[in-house]
Amino acid sequence: MVITELLERNARLYGDETALVELSPTEERDRVVTWREASLIESAQPHSPYRRSLSWRDFDRRANRIANLLLSRNLSRGAKVGILMMNCLEWLPVYFGVLKAGCIAVPLNFRYSSDEIKYCLELADVEVLVFGPEFITRMDAIAGDIPNVKMMFFVGREKPVYAEDCIKLMSFCSSSAPPVALSEDDYAAIYFSSGTTGFPKAILHNHRALFASCETEQAHHGQTRDDVLLCIPPLYHTGAKMHWFGSLISGSKAVLLRGVKPEWILRAITEEKCTIVWLLVPWAQDLLDAIDSGKVKLENYLLDQWRLMHIGAQPVPPSLIRRWLQVFPHHKYDTNYGLSESLGPGCVHLGVENTAKVGAIGKAGYHWEAKVINEKGDEVSGDEVGELAVKGPGVMLCYYKNKEATDEILKDGWLLTGDMAKVDADGFIYLVDRKKDVVISGGENIYPVQIEDFLRQYDKIKDVAVIGMPDQRLGEITAAIIEIKEGMTCTEEEINEFCKALPRYKRPRKIIFADVPRNPTGKIEKPALREKYCGGRLVEEQILS
Repeated sequence: MVITELLERNARLYGDETALVELSPTEERDRVVTWREASLIESAQPHSPYRRSLSWRDFDRRANRIANLLLSRNLSRGAKVGILMMNCLEWLPVYFGVLKAGCIAVPLNFRYSSDEIKYCLELADVEVLVFGPEFITRMDAIAGDIPNVKMMFFVGREKPVYAEDCIKLMSFCSSSAPPVALSEDDYAAIYFSSGTTGFPKAILHNHRALFASCETEQAHHGQTRDDVLLCIPPLYHTGAKMHWFGSLISGSKAVLLRGVKPEWILRAITEEKCTIVWLLVPWAQDLLDAIDSGKVKLENYLLDQWRLMHIGAQPVPPSLIRRWLQVFPHHKYDTNYGLSESLGPGCVHLGVENTAKVGAIGKAGYHWEAKVINEKGDEVSGDEVGELAVKGPGVMLCYYKNKEATDEILKDGWLLTGDMAKVDADGFIYLVDRKKDVVISGGENIYPVQIEDFLRQYDKIKDVAVIGMPDQRLGEITAAIIEIKEGMTCTEEEINEFCKALPRYKRPRKIIFADVPRNPTGKIEKPALREKYCGGRLVEEQILS
């Protein structure tokens, strides 16, 4: 089965039921909504700009119109179609319309600069670009300099002169399914590696991988038609979309929240009766901090139906999860590990039944294999650290137009993740650090994630990143960039005193009080920190983890 058949099935079986909801909080509406009010909101404001919704039938029809629009322009099978939009109600219908036309969807990071957009459009041989109003200024700068892009469709009001009105053109296209037969082996999507500096690589996947990710997500989190997913991360990213695939395969509602304030998250859960929420580490931290400070009061929200909170896209501090489960003891919890090269989360996962193993990323996921290997490719034993390798239905076909880079990380069907890990006696995998982030100081391997996890236990620290800095004597020393919680003060002496509980060689040699930058998927932008504090030492692209 190909993934577009799931959408068609849902439209046929659950046509009038809600598939997607978009919530767009604004400062004017930023108020506490109690559970007593929540039941009135949908009926009182069905057409409010704050809330828009789409049924499964209309979702499928819009996807068909997009597909028929593309086909009317004589696009060949396998043509690449870029998608550059913020999360919105139109995003997924456009994505599925591209697939239904037999084309290849190419989602683009909303943080890309004009030069990065141009680079990715050229690298992926994109012929058509669908973009939203937030990107007009960036597109203005390159619109006349992307000759491979033959057409640009604009989703929004007041379109630029170089683009066509996508919504208007769709209205003239048939809402019936296009006559395009798809197979599991057809190319489906190109995603980009999450390099935080430099330019990313293009990752090619087929339809088989997309459908397999639906099965993996449902196997891990048990989505039923009664579940409601709150989706906050960007849809261009494999993590957000592949978690939503659990809603697709189960025919259940999903809510797209455009905003990450703790009160917005809790209000959305209350209003839409969300049962599953996927958070990034910073958002979970902010939510707990807001509860601790009294800025939000849980008694104002209806949260009893919320059954699962899961986190992925980066190493998760065990202290954060222990803190979370103290505040929300009834929640099931899961950690999901993945890469864009493995089509997002699920190749390794903790499992909701394994909270006693908080700190581990878990074991191989549904239909996946995982092992930790040394530089010779042999599995490590005991507590030895090696590189995590995974094998399964979501492994990429290749880096598009980059055989050399493909051959570096694909070995006999195994994907080398670039993450250093170890396995405990029960077979649970623990991330140690990124291979490129390991600090070698005086001949000792130091894993920054271990130091970061330790420092986050200090009650004044909101976030922390540890990097290696050049040192003439030791080669490298560790530096901790520390972000302090709002309203608190902290000194270097306090941090050094706290770190006395660490082995001497692991103690940070330099303390820097500053904000910790993170990308849209929540990962710390360590290449940017090295660029800022080390003059560019090891500024390299990072593979999504």
